[in-house]
Amino acid sequence: MQFQVNNSPFNQEQVDLLNRLFPTLTETQQIWLGGYLSALQNTAPAAASADTEVLPLDLPAAAVTEGAPVEVTVLFGSQTGNCQEVATKVSGKLEEKGMKVTLVSTADFKPNKLKSLENLLVVISTQGEGDPPDTAIQFHEFLHGRRAPKLEALNFSVLALGDSSYEFFCETGKQFDERLAELGGKRIIDRVDCDLDYDEDAEEWLENVLNKLAASQEATPVPAAAEAAATIEAKTATFSRTNPFEAEIYENLKMNGRGSNKETYHMELSLEGSNLEYEPGDSIGIYPENDPVIVDELMKETGWAPDELIPVNKKGDEVPLLEALQKTYEITVLTKPLLKKVAEFTQNPGLQLLLDQENDEAVKEYVYGRDLLDLIRDYKLKDLPAKEFIALLRKMPPRLYSVASSYKANPEEVHLTVGTVRYQTYGRERNGVCSVQCADRREPGQSLSIYVHKNPNFKLPADPDKPIIMIGPGTGIAPFRSFVEEREMMEAKGKSWLFFGDQHFVTDFLYQTDWQRWLKDGTLTKMDVAFSRDKAEKVYVQHRMLAQSKELFEWLQDGAVVYVCGDEKNMASDVHDTLVTILEREGNLNTEEAHRYLAEMQQEKRYQRDVY
Repeated sequence: MQFQVNNSPFNQEQVDLLNRLFPTLTETQQIWLGGYLSALQNTAPAAASADTEVLPLDLPAAAVTEGAPVEVTVLFGSQTGNCQEVATKVSGKLEEKGMKVTLVSTADFKPNKLKSLENLLVVISTQGEGDPPDTAIQFHEFLHGRRAPKLEALNFSVLALGDSSYEFFCETGKQFDERLAELGGKRIIDRVDCDLDYDEDAEEWLENVLNKLAASQEATPVPAAAEAAATIEAKTATFSRTNPFEAEIYENLKMNGRGSNKETYHMELSLEGSNLEYEPGDSIGIYPENDPVIVDELMKETGWAPDELIPVNKKGDEVPLLEALQKTYEITVLTKPLLKKVAEFTQNPGLQLLLDQENDEAVKEYVYGRDLLDLIRDYKLKDLPAKEFIALLRKMPPRLYSVASSYKANPEEVHLTVGTVRYQTYGRERNGVCSVQCADRREPGQSLSIYVHKNPNFKLPADPDKPIIMIGPGTGIAPFRSFVEEREMMEAKGKSWLFFGDQHFVTDFLYQTDWQRWLKDGTLTKMDVAFSRDKAEKVYVQHRMLAQSKELFEWLQDGAVVYVCGDEKNMASDVHDTLVTILEREGNLNTEEAHRYLAEMQQEKRYQRDVY
């Protein structure tokens, strides 16, 4: 939009200023400015003179008369983007209350600013066996090191995200909480530990934090800009994690050849009418449904009535028990916390004995590969009141799948790569809840409940000329299909190198024709493959990397960004160790220097991982 002198009340100098300013404003800045002008109009005389005092631009318009706003720093450490999403919502709520908010990642936070903070909210996840997310490693080390400052003036609270099926549930959040208190910080409210179904707990934590912070400032009207932003958000962000979109399935194709040990499906979903968009590196969250066969067996074993009404949230909304078991509650995974709840609830002596032994290995062995039906049968749990017992279960968490397509190339649709999970334990066939639903119980024309899960920590470089190295065996190949398709649409000039591995060349070369086409036209510069079971000696992607160590090191020296996607416990750690070996071999570095090199790459966002 260009302003013209002949159709506006501005003189030529003002028009020139406006035409230089407006093209540079983001949507958020335009909304804020609109709110500011609205507030100015409501507080100033209708015919203001040139020397009329106006509101200063560095404060929200409606908050100016209330004194200095409370300042809050919201610090998040996220591996997959959950914590950033929560932290962003927290920041928005704080700003609506007139507070001055700084939202920052642990990767970008300057530790020397910690001592000057007055109010700090930490939203942090835990990786694997109690480790901090990649983006929080350096800040975690600083906070627990000798250089950490005394924080007697700091007020803080920690929201920890985790997965209770892991032994070290929310461990990183616990460590941050304890360390900040050790350094002298005072808790605004106690730490809250959230499982995979974190939405309601996070909302309750935020409400309690707001109540405490509000005591330190007078009630502040919502700034007009924040009201406008909230209105626009309500209109545009219709579908989300808490309000998933029913996406029609266009295609659902099995990619593995006959005789393969694997089942991998390529799914294409419609986003038409959703206003949902994504970027390469993002994921799609799918809310699955439990297998009706397992639900029926559970109902028969317990004698529960399928139409009994069961609360499904803290607001007290109720649905029939059958629907709650199919769509709301997790019944296929056992965890130690669940065993403790059931033991206390039922007072079952056998289950209490298992837990009283304090033998973690015995508990781990029991929960591995078993589900709720096993628990009820093994310990002969009878006469269980459905409403009270179901309340012990955790909510069904969504399953995340990396997008395998570029939105630029496929507007209003998204592609996924889904590997099915099937195995047998303890005399029963077991199926992955979401993957087998997609494979067996969903066909083209039917739908899945989905939302877009942003992952800001796994993104293509802003500079399309920058070289990239992608390492993704098995279904870890998915995001790299989106990367290369995106670079094709952008006509990116940067080099790209893909390492892919699976079991057999003939049956398991996922998206083979796509890679061959991109290699032929130059969109993909180089590709190395490893099929582990085609020869007597198993060969994996890390072996291919070592074989190309000299050239790979040259790419790193040229500024290449390295991406790793797939299994965390085995593949990702093996790849990391291989990168260390390559740096030692080709860069003449010792082990400590090689690890520091990779740490610096992570800090510079040149070493990004999407591992699970």
